[in-house]
Amino acid sequence: MKKYIVYSLMFALAAGSFTACSDDDLDSKSVIVTSQTNQNDFDKWLDANFVQPYNIVFAYRYDDIETDANYYSVPARYDDAVKLAHILKYTCVDTYNEVAGPTFTRQYFPKLFYLTGEWLFRNNGTFILGTAEGGKKIYLHGTNYLSEYMKSVETLNEFYLKTIHHEFTHILNQTKNYDEGFQLITGSTYLADAWSSEEGETGYLQRGYITDYSQHSHQEDFAEMVSTYVTNTPEQWDKWMAEAGKTGSGLIAQKLEIVRNYMRDAWGIDLDVLRASVLARENDVVNGRVDLEDLSL
Repeated sequence: MKKYIVYSLMFALAAGSFTACSDDDLDSKSVIVTSQTNQNDFDKWLDANFVQPYNIVFAYRYDDIETDANYYSVPARYDDAVKLAHILKYTCVDTYNEVAGPTFTRQYFPKLFYLTGEWLFRNNGTFILGTAEGGKKIYLHGTNYLSEYMKSVETLNEFYLKTIHHEFTHILNQTKNYDEGFQLITGSTYLADAWSSEEGETGYLQRGYITDYSQHSHQEDFAEMVSTYVTNTPEQWDKWMAEAGKTGSGLIAQKLEIVRNYMRDAWGIDLDVLRASVLARENDVVNGRVDLEDLSL
């Protein structure tokens, strides 16, 4: 973790040394927001694939207004931002179009994605993959590691796509709340920030939680249930249920029933149909069946 923080600090110091060159013309692929920024082929592609059809802004240039000043951060690399935009459109936007329809996507999918290059490290040994804000924005971090982690469905989900489904679930919950009975199923064993402690990192399946982070609160538990379910195969889910044992799997099953009903009744989405589409599209990406660099219109 120290290596990443030092790298970020060095970038912040170096960025200050560039101010004397502020009159120089910037390349159109610059990842820094300035008054001189010109539209490049990627910007035009984003306009055609995100802005015009869905009113979604995909912000890949470093903007201090959007960046959380509580953490050291670095810009997203241009090439990785291009790939992540393609992946997000194919595996998320197009998936919800397929399962729930473009009107749903246009109305409810977040209106701003903001990318940074590094994870946001916390002082408890964890780091932030992404956050949602006000039901409108999703912040995605660690973009500069994409080329390394997009080689398998497991790591692509762990570091990027599961985060999007998790945060989008929060947005849906902020629009239409879920059954209050969900929070009572394991209501006495939530750990808040202690989810990352030694106590929280083991035995969570047996206690009725699908991930260790689910133990934070019922809101995070619900979002983890959705995002974990749709990004994992039925075989993997069955393995977790076997590991959870009778008590743990029974508690998770109760939660899953509420999640299923919520997605169906509130949004008209069949959770299994959503999972099938997500997994098929992610496999297309990992197996090279999607051109992640094509900016043609």
